[in-house]
Amino acid sequence: MARILCIEDDGAMVNLVEIIVSKMGHEVKGAQNGREGLALVKSFRPDMILLDLMMPDIDGWEVYQQLKANEETQHIPVIVVSARAHQTDKLIALRLAHVDDYITKPFTPEKLRDSIKNVLAERSLL
Repeated sequence: MARILCIEDDGAMVNLVEIIVSKMGHEVKGAQNGREGLALVKSFRPDMILLDLMMPDIDGWEVYQQLKANEETQHIPVIVVSARAHQTDKLIALRLAHVDDYITKPFTPEKLRDSIKNVLAERSLL
C-alpha cells in the first residue's frame, strides 16, 4: 500500500481521486491548494503525488520546483493531472521537468489507475 497525496484546487476532483485511489488499496489524502499540499508532504510523507498545475495560490509548477529542490522530497514521484491538454505542455512536463507521468482532464478511472500502477512499479513501490 502506497501513500498518495492529491494536490488539486477542485474539491470534486479531489473526492473523485480519493475514491479511485482508495479502491486500489492505497492510502490517499487531498490538499485543496499548493500551500496545503506542501505542508501535508511534511506530515503525511507520501510515496507519490498527483499534482494539478493550475491552482490559485501556488501553482503546480512552483510546488513541483519546491519538491525537487528539497533533499527530503526530491525522490517522490509526481504525476501531473491537468486540464492543460496541449501536446507542448505534456512534452515540457515529461521531457524537461521530468515528471513521472502526465494525465489530462477529464480522465477515466482506468487511465489514473494505470498511471499510478506504472509509476509505482517503475519506482518499485508496489
